[in-house]
Amino acid sequence: MLESNFGVLAATLFGSAIGSFLNVCIVRLPANESVVAPRSRCPQCRKALAAYDNIPVLSWIVLGGKCRSCAKPIPVRYPLVELAVAGVFGTSFWYYGFGVEAGRAALFGTLLLGIGVTDARAYIIPDEFTWGGLGAGLAFSWVHGFAGFLDALLGAAVGFALLYFIAWAGEMVLKKEAMGGGDIKMMVMVGSFLGWQGVLMTLFGGALIGTLVFGPVTLVKKGLLVPFGVFLAAAAAVTFVIGDDILRWYLGFLTGR
Repeated sequence: MLESNFGVLAATLFGSAIGSFLNVCIVRLPANESVVAPRSRCPQCRKALAAYDNIPVLSWIVLGGKCRSCAKPIPVRYPLVELAVAGVFGTSFWYYGFGVEAGRAALFGTLLLGIGVTDARAYIIPDEFTWGGLGAGLAFSWVHGFAGFLDALLGAAVGFALLYFIAWAGEMVLKKEAMGGGDIKMMVMVGSFLGWQGVLMTLFGGALIGTLVFGPVTLVKKGLLVPFGVFLAAAAAVTFVIGDDILRWYLGFLTGR
């Protein structure tokens, strides 16, 4: 038990470090900047951070949420992302144990978080998240052999076909772009992790969440940009965690069992 708890703690701490790197990706990828150099810096004065000021979560707390050099506020988004990824890693390795499935869950959750925050912040979904995630999803699928790879490939194909059709149909009706290419590529990645059934559940859940959250707002503010990737990411996360339970409940509801 002690070794298991230590392992989960180690995974959580590692996740916080991944979350720190994810913050860099969230800011720099939409701006087409390198995520490797220069090293982490203050978002206000742009001065490089010392190693002791770049400890996930802890440094932000010690500094009172302000840069040591310019004393300007550092957005709370930074420690929140680090905490979220730490939670994703810790929970994944606690629930699945130390194996491939835990790594798969942790990576997928991190990708979804990165997509959601980036889309909410910059209305863009970087290819590094989607195409990189697609490669990872297909690689993980080989754990279940060739059949698992085919299932992931089918899921990716269904994700592309459905979103491409929705984008095409929306453009025909609205006479303008109805969905960004990033959303299409995102669902290709999601399909590689969740399969074609997961794609359907994610699309339905994303549309439902988006309607509930943004529906009333768009009635007041016409032409408001909607970061649909945020809702797709939330729905994909729910599908990964309890998608099988939802599907069993739905089938039981249809059959009266």
